Order: sequence, then C-alpha cells, then structure tokens
Amino acid sequence: MNVWRFYDNVNTDQLFPGKYTYTCSTPDEIKPHLLEDLDPSFAKKAQPGDLIIGGKNFGCGSSREQPVIGLKAIGIKAVIAESFARIFYRSAINQGLILIECPDAVNAYSDKSEVKLDVDLGKISVDGKEFSFPRLPKEIIAISDAGGLLNYTREKLKTKK
Repeated sequence: MNVWRFYDNVNTDQLFPGKYTYTCSTPDEIKPHLLEDLDPSFAKKAQPGDLIIGGKNFGCGSSREQPVIGLKAIGIKAVIAESFARIFYRSAINQGLILIECPDAVNAYSDKSEVKLDVDLGKISVDGKEFSFPRLPKEIIAISDAGGLLNYTREKLKTKK
C-alpha cells in the first residue's frame, strides 16, 4: 500500500485537469490523467488499497465528478484530510469513495510513516500512534460497498420487489 501525501487546497483541476472534461468520461479514460499536473507518477504508480493524505479544503474547485470517479476507479481506499470541500465530499459519497476528516492523523504523518486504517472502528494509526475519527454512518459504508449511490439504490429497489 502506498500513501500519497498532498497539502492544502488541492483542487479538482489538480486532481483531474479540466482540459479533459469533455474528452474523458469513462473511468479508463480518466485514470491516466489523475493528478498529472501535481504528481505525474501518480496514475502509473497508484494501486488498489492506496491511501491519500491531504490537508485543508481537499477537493475544492468545480463540481466535476471525474476526479472522484478516477480515484475510485484506480482503487484508492480512502482520502484522509484535515477538511474537504463540501461539493467534493458529496461527489465522493455518490461514487462510493471513503473520505475521512482527521486533522490529528494528517498532522502526525510524515514521509514514510506507516499508516493503518480501520474504517469500521473509526481508527487511524500513524507510526503506531492511534487516532479516532467519527465512525461513518452505516449508509455511507453501504454506498461505498455497493460501488456508489446508483448501485446502492438499484440494490435497494431490487430488495423491495
């Protein structure tokens, strides 16, 4: 597992350059361009289960869904940040990407720190020091497990029939 460290005010254009907005729409088209202007190695080296650690206001900018779709498609397990832009936060829920606000864990992290995440228990360990965050609502976990809000809704409708 890799941990990718970014800082304050990482915006949606840094996550996925706006110049591709109308030419890339599928996850496979989006993935190669993720963070290409901020860290050109990201799309090539990111692996399923990786974590992103960000600073304040992660995901600020536009309401485009491509950044979240791409992060989810590339297999990012979760983004841990001091805070998130609200529109990015909602987009992440819709796509099933786990976002965790835990400033203390972010501030404890340094390059090469060992990070462990237990979403179910609401715990993050950074170099053996444990930090708690509010456990995510069961609905958010269910949406993530289903692969996003659309899949979650489809499953719920099937069970009602």
